[in-house]
Amino acid sequence: MNISILYGTETGNAEMLAEDIQSELEGDHDVSCQNLSDVDPMSLVPEHLYLLVCSTYGDGELPASAQPFAEAMEAAKPDLSAIHFAIFGMGDSEYDETFNHGPKRLAELMLAHGATQIGERVAHDASGPEMAEDLAFPWAEEIISQAEERLGAAA
Repeated sequence: MNISILYGTETGNAEMLAEDIQSELEGDHDVSCQNLSDVDPMSLVPEHLYLLVCSTYGDGELPASAQPFAEAMEAAKPDLSAIHFAIFGMGDSEYDETFNHGPKRLAELMLAHGATQIGERVAHDASGPEMAEDLAFPWAEEIISQAEERLGAAA
């Protein structure tokens, strides 16, 4: 399966996790990893499953590296109806009112442009007992399994 991991980060944690997910998956799949700041929404292709890894910054905003992608989406208004994605959020529940709002906003933006979300949005809590990888690796495998059922293994 062709998998593109796209990350939005402020401090580098989402980037590190995205790279760890890539390492975990690349033995069985064709996997690339890219910063959302380097992605043109018009370049998303139906042949790829997009795994989005995104943190939250400030008062629930998208992190700096995801903002250019969001701005480009709003400007270009691409038709993403053939695009499938899943989202893994990173945040800290110490900031209760804005916990994981960045990934939520990114998912809403993808859905608003017609993309189809596979699986539920996972929200890792930096204040919780689990390491992000302990949630992300099984999440990614489950998403891939769901995508293969939905799209076929040739995706």
